[in-house]
Amino acid sequence: MEVIQFFIDLLQDPRGFIAEWIAAFGMGAYIPIFFIIFIETGVVIMPFLPGDSLLFTAGIFAADGGGLSLFVLLPVVWVAAVLGDSCNYWIGREFGKHIIDSGKVKSMTPERVEKTEGLINKYGPLAIFLGRFFPFIRTFVPFFAGLGHMHYRKFLLFNVIGGVVWSTLFVLLGYFFGGIPFVQDHFELVIVGIVVVSLIPAIAGAVKAKLGLSKAKKTRQEN
Repeated sequence: MEVIQFFIDLLQDPRGFIAEWIAAFGMGAYIPIFFIIFIETGVVIMPFLPGDSLLFTAGIFAADGGGLSLFVLLPVVWVAAVLGDSCNYWIGREFGKHIIDSGKVKSMTPERVEKTEGLINKYGPLAIFLGRFFPFIRTFVPFFAGLGHMHYRKFLLFNVIGGVVWSTLFVLLGYFFGGIPFVQDHFELVIVGIVVVSLIPAIAGAVKAKLGLSKAKKTRQEN
């Protein structure tokens, strides 16, 4: 329960947490950032972690002597993102069927499973790159790529490209725009906005899937 509360608090105030890590650990502040990015992408039961907002906030602290260095932060989050997806791939490959059959991963709803499988079926290895930009989906894509025994070399190529582009994009957004007075004065609102915008594709996909099921059910009833 305390772990869940920690992540809820982190989602609400990533700026406060990173400031505390810098004050407490100095250069060691990169370690919790690394592990949170790694866990979000690497552990299929933890898709709700605030990856986008954490990267954005870390970028702010890498600007203007905020306590982090951009040239250290970027390699740290690159490695975390790539290793996380690779870990999730092998979890899916070795234990995926058992995990799904157990039904214990509540976040793996039918809508999210359908969305993820649809993305992989439509785009193949490119889905590994595209999935990075969808919260929840980015945690499930490598898992299902492993479950479907996608060739690891193909997976790794798009994993590296996607992990580097995604993490760099959000860090640089924070680095270049985090110092704007409006962002500083309305930081919590900006973080909520990042979360909402990130979730729009996933929500739209779930609604579309639900409407499709309703339409199919209605068609069967009419026939």
